[in-house]
Amino acid sequence: MKDITLGQFFPGDTVVHRLDPRTKIVFTALYIVALFLAKSYVSYGVVLGVLALCVALSRIKVKVLLRGMRAVIFIVAITALLNLFYTAGAPGEAPLFSWWIFTVYPAGVRAAAFMILRILLLISCTFLLTYTTSPILITDGLERLLSPLKKIKVPVHELAMMMSIALRFIPTLVEETDKIMSAQRARGADFDTGNLARRAKALVPLLVPLFISAFRRADELAIAMECRCYHGGEGRTRLRQLKFAAIDYAAFSWGIALCVIVWALARCGL
Repeated sequence: MKDITLGQFFPGDTVVHRLDPRTKIVFTALYIVALFLAKSYVSYGVVLGVLALCVALSRIKVKVLLRGMRAVIFIVAITALLNLFYTAGAPGEAPLFSWWIFTVYPAGVRAAAFMILRILLLISCTFLLTYTTSPILITDGLERLLSPLKKIKVPVHELAMMMSIALRFIPTLVEETDKIMSAQRARGADFDTGNLARRAKALVPLLVPLFISAFRRADELAIAMECRCYHGGEGRTRLRQLKFAAIDYAAFSWGIALCVIVWALARCGL
């Protein structure tokens, strides 16, 4: 459970940390668009190079990103297998492997490789956003970006606050789960032996205390907000006023250029 690092914030004074949260949110969205536009090894190489540069500028250690990937290995493996076995080959393309109902074509191998790379790059980019931006700034950035929706009575502030609280409490719930597992191990519980079904069954006793702890924390948070006279976004002031700087406009241009380059590569068949 300690491998789940989504929602953690690593303070720093790097170029990426100093960017406006709205810039980082929009750049992440543009990066995801470019990632889904990528259709070849060349375009994926461009997207990977941009991510590597962002990681280097943020000074986030690569092992921290890789540690966070462990939690999604099972999902990545299942997705890769589905693309590997259920992607049909081109007309006249000979299969690489065939057994029973499973047939693997070169197109399936490419689809599985691209899907693995796409998921890992998407998760890494999302992790980088949360690693370099505090939950409060993410809330302010989302609220400012979605502020035009207030004209049609969309509760923008409440939605941004809920997303921020959810991100903030992921590390807390992970830590609480580790404590519960350690306490149950001390009482003889076994979570590490047996087949997959047995391990899943052993995790069931964790759910009741974990849900009780989550509801208790939610109730304490609601009481704390009420005691501080929290009434939503109406009349709320901010300690930090968000302003775009030259580096933010450069990041916007960089994100748009990335999408254009990947789209052009896809149109050229590269």
